[in-house]
Amino acid sequence: MPRTKRASASRRQGSRANARGSRRTNGSSRDAIALLKSDHREVESLFSQFEKARQSDRKREIAMKICEALRAHTTIEEEIFYPAFLEATQEEDIHHEAEIEHEGAKRLIADIEASSPDDDHYDARVTVLSEMIKHHVKEEEQPGGMFAKARRSEMDLQSLGERLRSRKEEVMGESAGRGQRQSRRGRAAEVGVRMG
Repeated sequence: MPRTKRASASRRQGSRANARGSRRTNGSSRDAIALLKSDHREVESLFSQFEKARQSDRKREIAMKICEALRAHTTIEEEIFYPAFLEATQEEDIHHEAEIEHEGAKRLIADIEASSPDDDHYDARVTVLSEMIKHHVKEEEQPGGMFAKARRSEMDLQSLGERLRSRKEEVMGESAGRGQRQSRRGRAAEVGVRMG
């Protein structure tokens, strides 16, 4: 291969490697925004699964996964990401709006967890929660939204990502323990009903 073609090919490979490297730092799994967006996609998938489910047990199982995922997500955003965003950007309106949206979602999550697919309003609650979350995600991810403003700020998104990931693991562990306790209580109640 002539020297100029080799040099040109080498430059192209170097450019591609640099582009991959910069994409990795701007959107890697270590990045706070990439982690939060990944959570958004996970919940969107769960809502889609719920819409397709027909059996009550399956609906309940998926709804509980949605609630668990949203509880972990709202916790890490409220405890870590939102305060860092507010400090870095001074964008109080965006921050406050996000917190209010979380409050509404958490009320619905509690209602869903306290009810069952036998409840006439169960599907409606999950559907309304889905719509609320779609709106919230759109607000955060749109150009000029919270995530775009965070990227343009001085926030250290890499270290925030690590903190978010670590806290999420803690919350998910707490949630798993709570689920096991509830499951044991449910089984004990079933046994009591059968024996009584």
